Parts: sequence; structure tokens; C-alpha cells
Amino acid sequence: MSVDDLQRPLGTAQGAPKRSIGAHLRALGTSLGRIGPAPVIAAAAGLVVGTAVGWVLLVDDPLGGEPIARVRIEGTAPAGPPPAGAPAAAPAAPQASTSTGTGETANATADRSPSEAAPATPQGPSVTVIDGRSGKTNDVSVAGPGDRLAPAPDPRLVEKARHGAVPRIGADGTRAFEAYARPAPAIGPGKAAMPRIAIVVGGLGISANGTSEAVAKLPPEVTLAFAPYGTDLDRVVARARTQGHEVLLQVPMEPFDYPDNDPGPQTLLTTLTSDQNIDRLHWFLARFPGFIGVASYMGARFTSSESALAPVMREITKRGLMFLDDGSSQRSVTREIAGGLGATFARADVVLDAVASPVAIDNALMRLERIAGERGSALGFATALPVSIDRVARWAKEVETRGYLLVPLSATVARGKKGA
Repeated sequence: MSVDDLQRPLGTAQGAPKRSIGAHLRALGTSLGRIGPAPVIAAAAGLVVGTAVGWVLLVDDPLGGEPIARVRIEGTAPAGPPPAGAPAAAPAAPQASTSTGTGETANATADRSPSEAAPATPQGPSVTVIDGRSGKTNDVSVAGPGDRLAPAPDPRLVEKARHGAVPRIGADGTRAFEAYARPAPAIGPGKAAMPRIAIVVGGLGISANGTSEAVAKLPPEVTLAFAPYGTDLDRVVARARTQGHEVLLQVPMEPFDYPDNDPGPQTLLTTLTSDQNIDRLHWFLARFPGFIGVASYMGARFTSSESALAPVMREITKRGLMFLDDGSSQRSVTREIAGGLGATFARADVVLDAVASPVAIDNALMRLERIAGERGSALGFATALPVSIDRVARWAKEVETRGYLLVPLSATVARGKKGA
């Protein structure tokens, strides 16, 4: 074997012409032409699918494609020790309470006197959330440091019952109504005399889309009421509270056209004994934690019956909760029963979407403003219809410019006795 044989590539004759790159490409094209397009397309598709599967297996991103919001959290430096010789902080003054003359008790601190309120931001900061699929943007309110609600459940305020953990008054007298309420906002001197308006939006928790829209669009001062039949209620309610909304539990009660109009399982009925209704009430109270009180859901017949309602409202009061009448029935006796029990109670002045049209809702909001101007405060109730959420959200952006202050429900409610 000669040296030339070792230096030449195998199978290459001496003096054979060298093939250019173009010749190689032409030969490859001829070969692919003989193969046909179908196998080539199949191979390319397989490569794409294989790459996607490999990405899913190797990259830890379970929320890929989901909406993402990035928020910079401003940290604050821990407070240093007080200077030597500095005076110690004065002890907190005791809360004063005065009788309203109707069996209710108004708590001076809880009534959120502007000069005594804890510092907070009335309108919390917001972030823009971008949907990874559609590209749609939405501004979402985020509770500021002074607006954060207390964690729920508070172990001091729950006890085990037949259907699960239910609220109770703590050994120190703390009630869920105070513990889970939205913190009192700081109100500047220019706003101290402004009439206050509270709005409750109910029917949440059943429709995931409707609930997400309400939490995203409505300012945190709006109180949200959740029906007890939704799925994953713990997580949904926790998200609303994280955004700064205080929440209520809606308890289904018998309407006049029951059973043709059936609110749902475990509905409180006038035909049941008080023990049976209280057992059903406990079933509802165990659905999720963190609510400040109970709101009626339907229930025109039940709330018109003193014998049926009184034991239930007594149990609600005994557990440190308020009761909200949504204002939908003129035959309701809730106010009279609450006065006799010394219950923490409120009744809506205006049902905002009794007629669910933009014009009618706007007119109802103006009526709510007039009531607040005459009395100093007013309470409106709406259901979680898209049109209701949209009109309330639009109104809330401009309410202060018209001389009214939007506040959570707990800021307008007369405090009752610590149990009954």
C-alpha cells in the first residue's frame, strides 16, 4: 500500500473530480423528490411535537400560558430600638361604647371615627394583569399594607361542630365581625364630613368567571357575599380577601314560591323546627372561613316569619357574626328581631339592580347618593351580574369627586352586643 492510498479517502479514485456544495444540494433535492412530500412533512411534525413534549418534561413551568402579574414589593426597614431615655408608648385607650336606644350598641372605635382610624390607603394600589392566551389586560386592585385583612380562620374564633369548623366568639370577646373586617381607612380632614356609602355584591362563588370579574373590577371597599354552593370556595374567598374585600356568607332561606323556586340544598324553611334550621345553618357556616356575617339569600317567606327567623338570628349573633338583610322583601321583620336581640344588623336601603339595565342601575346609584346625603350613610345591594359589576365599578371611580366616600359594609353597621 502506497502513501497515496493512505492519504486518499476510501473509495476515491485518484484524479476523480471533486463535487461542489451545490452538486450535493441538487443530489439531496433529487433524493427528497423521489421520497415524496408526505414523509418529509410527517418528520417535521414529529420534530415539533417531540420538542414540545421535551419542553414540558424538562422545564418546571406548570402555569405556562396562564395570566401572570409581576409586582414589585416594597420592603420597609425594621424599626430600630428607641433612643435611650425615650418615653414608652402610651397604652391603648379602652374602646368606648354607647347605647343607640334600640337594643344596639355603637362602638366608638369600630365606627371608624376619622380622627381615630388606623392609617391605611383608601384606594389600594393596582397591577396590570395580562392574559397569556388572549393578551387582554385588566387592572386589579391589590391590598396595601394597611388594608390587609386578618388571616382566616383565626384558631381562637372557630370550634368543631357536626358539619365542620364554625365561628364562635373568642375567650377574650373577639368576634369574627371585628376580626375579619376590612381595616379602617385613614380619612383626611377634607373627607371627614363626607357621607359614606357601602355596597355589597352578592351571588358570588357559583360562576368562576363572574366571581373573577367581580374581584378584578370592583374596588376593595366593596363587600362581597358568597353563595355556599360554589366549588373550591376556600380558595376563591381567600383570593377575594387577599385583594382587600371583606366577605359575607349568603344563607339560602325559603321564598314565598318554594319549592317551585328552590334556593338549593339545606335551605332554611318555616316548616322545620328551630333545631333543624340551626343544624342547617351550621352546615352553611362550615363552608368557608373569614366572613364577617351572614346575608339572606332569597328568603322572603322565612324573613317574614318571626318564629322561624328569631332562633336563627340569635344563633348568628351568639357566634359573633352580623346579619345583613338584602332589602329585597318589604315584609321582612329582620330589623325588629335584630333590635330585640341586640344583634349587629344592617338592611340595604336600595337594591341596585332590581331592574338589571345600565340606566336603571345608574339611577339606583344616584338614589343611594341622595339617601347618604340626607342621613350621612347608605347601603346598596347588587347581584353579581356583568352589567351590575360594570356599572358599580364605573360609579366607584368617580364617587369621591361627587362628595361621597365609598367604605366597606362594616364601617356603616351599628355594633350589637357580644352575643345574645
